Amino acid sequence: MNLKKDEKTCLFIDGSSLYSTSRSLGFDVDYKKLLEFFAAKTHVIRAYYYAAILDTEDYSPLKPLTDWLSYNGYFLVTKPAREFTDSTGKRRVKGNMDIEIAVDMMEMAPHIDHAILFSGDSDFRRVVEAVQRQGTRVSVVSSMRSSPPLIGDDLRRQADQFLELASLGANFTRRQTEPNRPRTNPAPVRHPADQLSEPEDDPLS
Repeated sequence: MNLKKDEKTCLFIDGSSLYSTSRSLGFDVDYKKLLEFFAAKTHVIRAYYYAAILDTEDYSPLKPLTDWLSYNGYFLVTKPAREFTDSTGKRRVKGNMDIEIAVDMMEMAPHIDHAILFSGDSDFRRVVEAVQRQGTRVSVVSSMRSSPPLIGDDLRRQADQFLELASLGANFTRRQTEPNRPRTNPAPVRHPADQLSEPEDDPLS
């Protein structure tokens, strides 16, 4: 892992992607430890966390996490998610944050040395290339060890560095879990989306 203490670095965390990837690997992310881990290894000037939030009359299951992040060193970027029922009658929530991430990466590129993107979506390949043309190094955090792999080949090849989440996870994991295992006493700084009524699905996919 090539992280430099003197590099001005920005983290761009696609919340839904990181949640899905870590869950497929069987662990929960501790966001306090995550920020501490990267801040100890490089000069983190900003950490963005992106989330599409379903506004309901009663309660959003993401609210405990987003509230905590906004008071603990993260720059929170949110927008309303859209709820719908698919052809099978199953409840789904859509909330794509790709545009917000791409815009922020382009705006920050002239002011930083290193961008670390937490996503495996190949749609980001073009913006990664554009950021690199401005002289900014780009690392991508996702996983080849999940089943199926959650990093697109195009994005992995374009990035200056691919960081395997399965290898990094021990540095910011609150506890090891079994995928799809019922959870009790959820930690306040992990992604709480598994509290929804259909825990087998990523609610923001």
